[in-house]
Formats: sequence, structure tokens, C-alpha cells
Amino acid sequence: MADEQSLPERPKDAPAAAAPPTEGAAAAAEGEDKGPSKSALKKLAKEKEKAEKAAKRAAEEAARKKESEANDVSAENYGELPMIRESTGVEHRRLEDLREKYDGKDFGGEGGEGVAGIGPEVVFRAAVENARNQSAKLSFLVFAQGHSTIQAVVAASDTLSRQMVKFAGSIPTESEVIVHGRLGKPREPVKSTTIQNLEVHVNKLYILCKADAQLPLQVADAEGRIPAEGEENAVREDGKPIVSLHARLTNRTIDLKANLNHAIFKVKYGVQKLFTEFLDERGFLLMNSPRLLGAASEGGANVFEVKYFNSKAYLAQSPQLYKQMMIAARFERVMEIGPIFRAENSNTARHLTEFTGLDLEMAFEEHYHEVVTLIENLMLHIFEGLRTRYAKETELVRSVYQVEEFKLPQSGKVPRLHFKEGIQMLRDAGEEVADFDDLSTPQEKKLGALVLEKYGSDFYVLDQYPLAIRPFYTMPSKESQANYDPKDPNAGYSNSYDFFMRGQEIMSGAQRIHNATYLEKRMREHVTPVDPQSDGLRDYVNAFRYGCPPHAGGGIGLERIVMLYLGLPNIRLASLYPRDPSRLIP
Repeated sequence: MADEQSLPERPKDAPAAAAPPTEGAAAAAEGEDKGPSKSALKKLAKEKEKAEKAAKRAAEEAARKKESEANDVSAENYGELPMIRESTGVEHRRLEDLREKYDGKDFGGEGGEGVAGIGPEVVFRAAVENARNQSAKLSFLVFAQGHSTIQAVVAASDTLSRQMVKFAGSIPTESEVIVHGRLGKPREPVKSTTIQNLEVHVNKLYILCKADAQLPLQVADAEGRIPAEGEENAVREDGKPIVSLHARLTNRTIDLKANLNHAIFKVKYGVQKLFTEFLDERGFLLMNSPRLLGAASEGGANVFEVKYFNSKAYLAQSPQLYKQMMIAARFERVMEIGPIFRAENSNTARHLTEFTGLDLEMAFEEHYHEVVTLIENLMLHIFEGLRTRYAKETELVRSVYQVEEFKLPQSGKVPRLHFKEGIQMLRDAGEEVADFDDLSTPQEKKLGALVLEKYGSDFYVLDQYPLAIRPFYTMPSKESQANYDPKDPNAGYSNSYDFFMRGQEIMSGAQRIHNATYLEKRMREHVTPVDPQSDGLRDYVNAFRYGCPPHAGGGIGLERIVMLYLGLPNIRLASLYPRDPSRLIP
């Protein structure tokens, strides 16, 4: 060890040597310079290693994918298409047309395993109803187009890759696709599709619009019935729950995809078509009356009030007053199809706050029964048209709801009962009802059952309703006018009528008062009086001051006809997007 003299001499301008640190200062310095703990360093190392492995796997997967794509012989024959495409001029076929043209036709030759023959090349757009991978080399799909469904096969080969097979089997249900393929003849009919003797052997498959993998409602669930009233936790024969009406209406767009609903709304269209067809042939003109009114013309209790700029407006309860004004304007036969709004807080299976009205009004020559007879024949025309033209749709719906065929009298003559005759039938059956009582819904249904039993008809007319329960514009009967008592001005019967299907009212109508002076009198003495000079009624009353022929008509509830003809348990099923006291969306 060197002695002190042997150490080099410190230069004069060098700083003095630092004093040895104290114990506390040494500890503080150690704390300031101390790095991560061993456990933290170990954790960081593991995370780094994990990230490196993940990056390596991702790189390897990308490389494999790139190599796979490079070797994918079908790379250009499948995938998702852009939202905007150029026209190719390729003819797109309808599945139903293919069925009509090729079902039963012998393509000839063997098409391979499970295939009796291969036919022409086809291209069509459809929705994927089902898709599944049978194996790495084989996928099966079911394509739907309207009511038509067809099975498709995607099989790997020298010209069709496994990647395309996997893609096809993984397409989400309800996705819209473009399909290129050849028609084939399966060796056995495909019982799970509507087109059973044809199938498609796909060679190109493109997604137009990819559906979500998880849907809030399956279309297959919408093909069955809704739970019956009071039926809780209902299940199907396969043990799966029956989807509630609320769930279906909340997801209505998916619900409407079901063939059952397509059938219902084809029948609904058919009713409107038959309605206009019959009346058009008899000289009726289609009119379009306003739905925004400046005053609640038919009473303010059941109207919807809306804001109209800086004032109020009201949604029309019916086109009634405008129909009559059209008659006064020499349009002697008018009809209309349009929305009707009723602010009635009725949460029943047969009420809506917005429904479609089939309205008609016509001048007659001598007696209002001329109009009643015409409307009876109109309804018979509709029923006959539905029976012959929409039999397939009707059969589908009734197969779900198990309802008997709608019955009409063999002679075609509609039972037409005086109101007091209907009252007597109810009394004979044990019902307690007064002469001039308005019938309750259970009483109407009971009377319908009695009419069916007596006349063999689900359709009938109840004529000459009590004056006190009809609107102010209803013409009192001849007897009521002859026996008029100013102390009881609403006594007796009226020239009014309701039409019924399966014991439920579908139409209310009457002869209208066409004399302005008498109309004013009836408005003032009605059970619920109205002012003939009020803003909503003044122009209406004045229309009859300029001359008007006697006339009558009625307003028919379109959804009621559909519901009762098909035997639907709830009127909401006959409305695309129904409105009731608790539903304004979707």
C-alpha cells in the first residue's frame, strides 16, 4: 500500500476533495438512484416477450394470408362489393321465374355426387336465409327472394377455393348477396325450401349488404303465431319461446321479412285493389281530402291537436264532411283511401289511433237502401276476389292462426237485420239489452255467432240504428220524423247501418241530411249539440244551401277487414307500423 508522500500532489486550482457522505445522505442518494425492482423488471421483460411473440404471429399470419390469397384461385369470385357499382349489363333473374321455367325440366347428364343434372348459368340477387360450412370443402346456403327460397351449394374444386367455401358458409343471415351459378337438379327434392326440384351450384358470390351477426329477432321466429291473450311464457312445439307481439313490433322491419307478413300485406293490398276496382267500374271518382283541419269539426273529444305555425290544427277523424261537400259539388259518386286519426285511449286488440279508411259516398235516386245494396255487393266482390286471387296468401296465414274459412250465405244474399230484430235475437239468447242501447263488443260478437248459426254467414248488416247513438248528420228514419217529439228529439231510429264480419263492426254508414235548415236543427238538438256556425262546420252547412241530392255512404276500416277475413288475433298485425296509445315508434 502506497504511503501518503507517494500520492500525486493536487493542483492548486483543483477543487477540494468532497467530504465522505454521512449515513443519512448515503441512504438518500441510494433512494434517488435506485432503479425498478426486480419484479417490475421481470414483468416488463415478460410483456416485451409477449408483444414480440404476438407481432411474430401477426406477421406469420399476414404472410400466410398473403400467400393464401396469392394461391386463391377464386380470389376475384367472392367478397364484399362497393356500395356504388358500375352497370355490367348482366341479366338478373327472379327465383320464381326460374322455378316456373325449369322445375320439372330434364337438364340431362350427370352433375356429380348428389346431383342429377346441371342446367344453365344464372345470376340473381337474394337474401341469405341460412349459411353453414359442412366441411372445409363444402358449404350449404339457402337464398330467399320474396316468397321463394332455393338451396345453394358451394363446393371446393380445382376452380373454386376452400377460402371461398369458408367465406360462403360464414355470411351472416339476412345479408343481401349477388349469386352467380348453374342450376342443378338434386337427386332428392329439397323439402326445406319452396323450390324443391332445383338448386344452385355457386361459382361466384358477392355481398351487397352485410347484416349484423347478432339480430334482435330471427325471421324464422316471425313465421309463427303470437302468444294468445293471457298466454304467458308460451313455447312452440320445438320448445323455443313464442316471440311476443311487443318484441315483433319493436323490431318490425325484421318481423316484416317473414313470409307470413308478406302474405298479410298482399291480402291488404288486394282489399284496396278490389275496392277501387269495383267502385271505378260504377263511376266513382277517387278523391283526396285534407287531413289537417282548422277546427275539430266532428267533436273535439277524439281528435289530435297539432301545432300549425302560430295556431292550432287537428288531424282529421274521417273525410266525412268533405265527401258530402263533394256530393253537393256534383261529384255524385266519390271514394277515398287514406289515413284516419282517432284520439281514443282504447288499448284493445281491434283499435288503432291511426288506421286506413276506405270511404265512399254517393247520391241515390229514391231510397238509401240503394247505397246499402251497392256496399253489400262491394263487400261480396272483395270477399270473392280474396278467395280466388289471394288463396295462397290466405291459406298461409290461416295455417298459422288455425281459423275457419270466412263463410258467406250460399245464395250470396247478405243478411240485413233491423236493429230491433238483432236486439230480439240477443234477448232470445239470454242477453239483457234495452231497445235503444248501443251494443257492447261482447254483444256484437254474440249477435255475430247467432247470425252465423241462423244464416250461415260471417257477414251481415244491422240496419236502422237508434238515432240517439249516431252522429248529428244522420238522417232520422221516416217513422222518427213522423213521431217527432221536441221534448225527446233523439228518440226512434235512423237511416243508418253497420256492416259486420265475424261479429265485429267493419263499417259505419248512413243516409246524410242534405237540407241545410234541417241539418242546423239536428245539430242543435243532438245528444251532443254542436254549433252549425262554428269554424269547423259553417262551410260544411253552407254547402247544402246551394242544392244537394240525397246521399249516403260509409267508412270502412281496412285493417279490420284484413284482421277479420284472415282471422288475425290482433289488428296491429294488419298495420305495417301500427299506432296505438302506447306506440309511436318505429
